[in-house]
Amino acid sequence: MNDQPRDDIASPAPGTQATGLLVGANYHPHDSEPATWRRDAAMMREAGITVVRLGHLAWDTFEPAEGEFTFEWFDECMDLMHDNGIGVVLDIAVRPAPLWLHRKHPSIDVVDPTGNRLYANHRYMDDVGDPHFRAHAKRFAEHLVRRYAAHPALAAFGIDNEPGDGPISYSETVRSRFVAWLGARYATTDALNAAWAGQRWSRRIGDFAEVGLPTPAHKGAAPERVLDFRRFVSDEVNGYLTEILDVVERHAPGVLTTSNMWYYSHGRHFDYAPLAYTGRLARAGNGFYPGESIIDTAGLRASLFGVARIQYENTTPFWCTEFTTMTATPGSIRKSAYASLMLGNQLVCGWTWQTMHAGEEQFLQGMVDWDGRPNRKLDEYRQIATEFARIGPHFPYQPEAEIAIALDFPSQIASAAMPERHDDQALTAFSAVLDRNLDTRVVDLARSELDYKLLLVPGVLVLDETAAAKVRDFVERGGTVIMSSYSATLDANGQVFATTRPGRLADVFGIRVGSYEETDKLNELAHGRTGIQRLDLEFAGRDITVSTPRFDVVEPDGADVLARAGGIGCDHPLITVNRYGAGRAVYVALPARGEVLGAVLDAEIDRLGLQRGPAVPAGVMARRIDDDHVLYVNLDAEPKPIELPGKATSLLNDISYDGGFTLEAFDAEFIETAPRTV
Repeated sequence: MNDQPRDDIASPAPGTQATGLLVGANYHPHDSEPATWRRDAAMMREAGITVVRLGHLAWDTFEPAEGEFTFEWFDECMDLMHDNGIGVVLDIAVRPAPLWLHRKHPSIDVVDPTGNRLYANHRYMDDVGDPHFRAHAKRFAEHLVRRYAAHPALAAFGIDNEPGDGPISYSETVRSRFVAWLGARYATTDALNAAWAGQRWSRRIGDFAEVGLPTPAHKGAAPERVLDFRRFVSDEVNGYLTEILDVVERHAPGVLTTSNMWYYSHGRHFDYAPLAYTGRLARAGNGFYPGESIIDTAGLRASLFGVARIQYENTTPFWCTEFTTMTATPGSIRKSAYASLMLGNQLVCGWTWQTMHAGEEQFLQGMVDWDGRPNRKLDEYRQIATEFARIGPHFPYQPEAEIAIALDFPSQIASAAMPERHDDQALTAFSAVLDRNLDTRVVDLARSELDYKLLLVPGVLVLDETAAAKVRDFVERGGTVIMSSYSATLDANGQVFATTRPGRLADVFGIRVGSYEETDKLNELAHGRTGIQRLDLEFAGRDITVSTPRFDVVEPDGADVLARAGGIGCDHPLITVNRYGAGRAVYVALPARGEVLGAVLDAEIDRLGLQRGPAVPAGVMARRIDDDHVLYVNLDAEPKPIELPGKATSLLNDISYDGGFTLEAFDAEFIETAPRTV
């Protein structure tokens, strides 16, 4: 099979530019015939769709048997897309591996924690660290990349799909690789036993060959060992993704790369930060699934947080390589699309074009029904495409954040033993900033330069020396840090600090964190009933009531107390502040709660003089895209009055405003303000 590249290079495909907005669809040509492709491409062109994502989850369609590549059928599809002015995001479909590869190399199979080998009935049932898998994946990637690197329809190569998804394998070959990883990390069994608390429960390791795989029996199961095993799995996922990127960069230098980087799936959640900070993915990307309700905005906030946690501190445009269709409430797709622009998104790529005829997702609603007829979702995408073409020259937006939110992989793994996970606290912190129409960046403490004015550390349970030093330096040179409960509790090995907490930073915060109290236990005495998690406090003139399972027992050691617990018959400090160097360290002695964190944020935003977003009513998202343009999205079911300092023009509706306008329920507006007079 000839896999030589095409030589008829034309103008760059849609999507390769760094400006403008793109609307696309996920398409599966291996499910249909060329006549259907031609019909669909014409419909896409008519609807304003300029990008399609192809190839994902289809390795054995390109290589039905080892070494037998069948690219000719796909050449026709690529040519067709180019003829219709549609650029292609071509996924390198290295997962799931074909069944012929599983049969040839059974070590690729996933083995469950009880030792049962699992047949690859479902997608992502592959051990990506297995050397046989990696060799074949790289070989397949080389053939695909060489074939299409110069195709005029190519907009980007996609690096895998949802690499954090799928079960972790507990096979003997995984164990042997884990042993080698531990040997490289610790060198001696003495060091390993110290890191793993081998003295506990008579579980000293006398020889590396005695190491077993820690299985997730329950939340408190050998936490140090579980943490190291998950680090090992993470390193293997990053290693295989890096190898695929190497292939693309070697055979297609300069071609854009992207992915549906759902690294935080509960299945094989890995640490994406090392790859994100290399900047090697030219367009960081993921699937955007806010749920199907237009009223409930919790899913939208979570999806926007997904963008932020994949983008990290990269300043290149973001691509939502999948975007909701399903049975989304009419208007909700458009609302979500405009909200995503405020995080720097450039591409809205609907999942999926056609409702599928077979497989696990045959009942997920696309833009086109089973019989090929378009439905209302395509109408909504057509509207988005028309409007995006109109306002595209002013996008993508480049967030200018003065606030950062720390996100930490070891803390996400270790916090499974806590009443709530670290990433849940991070989402709460993100939502609090988002609701104030301020830009923010998700950061990895050990890798970030922390060039911000305000840093939120929401339940960062594990704090190593590098991260602690970064926080200390940040405060010392004038930054303000807000830390919530559960933070700085464990060292890098996953063991509770034997020193005063918050570990390595107690002097920065000017406190001693001792034990914790469970709120419902104290409420039994205060209210004479069980199960009450209510906690009252007063902060900055606000009376606040929250529900929390626990709070820290804090002893000030130089810090000032800003708020104390009320209503539970005790007087525990809940919010403290300490001056350290040129900055301030605020400690909140309960897990992140929007009511409390929002009040603290408001006080610090005012004190620091942070640049606020446009003044809008509650429930409206807004960003000043540049000096002369503002984007608004109404998340609520009621119309909202928007005040303007003068005249403006709607670039969506081609009408003029003077002094303000009404933003209808769930609607979006993009205005150009009148030139300011001096």
